[in-house]
Amino acid sequence: METMNKVLETLKANAEPMKAGDIAEATGLDKKAITAALTALKADGSIISPKRCYYSAK
Repeated sequence: METMNKVLETLKANAEPMKAGDIAEATGLDKKAITAALTALKADGSIISPKRCYYSAK
C-alpha cells in the first residue's frame, strides 16, 4: 500500500506522464514494485495511461 501511495504522489507531482523507470528513479523503489503498483492503481481508476507505457494521475 505504501508503494502505491508513493507512486500516486509522484505522478501527481509531475505534469507530464511518466514511465515506470522514471517513477522508480524518482522514488528509489524497485521497478517491479512500481509495475505492480501501476497495475493496481490503473485497475482502481486512480491513474490513466495516455499512451503505451506512460502513466499520469487522474
